[in-house]
Amino acid sequence: MLVIRADLVDEIVAHARRDHPDEACGVIAGPEGSDRPERFIPMLNAARSPTFYEFDSGDLLRLYRDMDARDEVPVVIYHSHTATEAYPSRTDISYASEPEAHYVLVSTREPDTTEFRSYRIVDGVVTEEQVEVVETYMFAHTGADDVPDHG
Repeated sequence: MLVIRADLVDEIVAHARRDHPDEACGVIAGPEGSDRPERFIPMLNAARSPTFYEFDSGDLLRLYRDMDARDEVPVVIYHSHTATEAYPSRTDISYASEPEAHYVLVSTREPDTTEFRSYRIVDGVVTEEQVEVVETYMFAHTGADDVPDHG
């Protein structure tokens, strides 16, 4: 399950709408081992395409160095689909190289509705996961290591 703050969902959707008709893409970094998306990092779609996204290799290298320096990992990798549903394409699946990441897709095909979905992609296998949008992480379920209160 992806637990994500509402303000980060709003940032992703706003970026997707801004870049439409081209696909938008970016990362939300979080503390290593936390599975908690915190730092929104919109990226440039180097392909500048309505049907394909590509991170610029130089931008990506700088991003990974920056995350390493902050002890962060890419918790969410997001992009938009401008004319199709929010489901990973064959190309998306082939480029998915972060087995721990949540792959978020937003469809901007309908101007008044937002389709926001999250997937795990491991070894070419796509699994859709539930998305829980929260105001704050303070009281949210933030991972499998949470222990329920017995009181």
